[in-house]
Amino acid sequence: MNYFDEIKSIIEEKEVNEKVRYIESNKETVKTYFEIGRLLIEAQGGEKRAKYGDKLIKEWSKKLVEQYGKGYSQKNLKRMRKFYSYFKDKKRSTLLTQLSWSHWNYVLSFDNENERNYYINRCIENNLSVRGLINEIKTDSFNRLSYADKKNIKLMSERQNGELRIKDMLHDPIIINIVEEEKLSEKVLKKYILKELEKVFLELGTGFTFVGSEYKVTYNDKNYFVDLLFFNYKLNRFMVCELKKNEVTAKDIGQTLNYMKVIDKTLKEPYHNKTIGIVISRKNNKLILEYVSDLDIFITTYKLNKVKEKVNQN
Repeated sequence: MNYFDEIKSIIEEKEVNEKVRYIESNKETVKTYFEIGRLLIEAQGGEKRAKYGDKLIKEWSKKLVEQYGKGYSQKNLKRMRKFYSYFKDKKRSTLLTQLSWSHWNYVLSFDNENERNYYINRCIENNLSVRGLINEIKTDSFNRLSYADKKNIKLMSERQNGELRIKDMLHDPIIINIVEEEKLSEKVLKKYILKELEKVFLELGTGFTFVGSEYKVTYNDKNYFVDLLFFNYKLNRFMVCELKKNEVTAKDIGQTLNYMKVIDKTLKEPYHNKTIGIVISRKNNKLILEYVSDLDIFITTYKLNKVKEKVNQN
């Protein structure tokens, strides 16, 4: 008998069971707080009057905190009321248990419905942890959306066709961490993007998988090297990503278009959508932006977030 393996097996079973219990407990917590929100609104005479009926919450909170702890403070009871008010619709209520109450605590702080919907979608589509959500908020992810109609962001459950578009998720600027004293070149820029691919995926949008860097494609006996090649399983298409140290030029656009055509000729399968391009540059060129508006190329900028930690060169 291998006692170590037996001990390991028992520990693993315990860990799995604890995680399952945690998930189930969270679902019950969210459902309970949603129901408390409903009852608070009813007790205060309906949704219109509830906004002004905080006297009842103050009174009940004092009793509940004494009996069950600070989780039922005035602030939290108001949050539960807001929770029900925002998501009482059946379509919206299907999202409730997909996030933990810790997620909802942050999401409910946004009074702007579009901003709130954006962060909810980001959490679900990218399976964000609470820490991941906090980072999205700290980096002002919503306000860095470059193309999306920020006044009409629907929750996933309310979308007409559920399909995402690259212009609904691309940020401007994209934030890239880089060591303070390092001199920037396109090669260095690429190194940092590769180092922080997981974060860059979130900056680029939802559903990105990495295919390769300096990706070699041969067509008509000629070799082409794509800076970064991605596949997006949400959009079902390859995405050519070109990095430019300075302002993007017409030549850069022509090169990107050429890479897109080569990828379509060599890698694209019949069931894939057409390849699109993303050009990440130091700053935008308004003339070029107008030029590419009818093409399948999207231009965004990057912002350097300088850090002190040295990147491993190996």
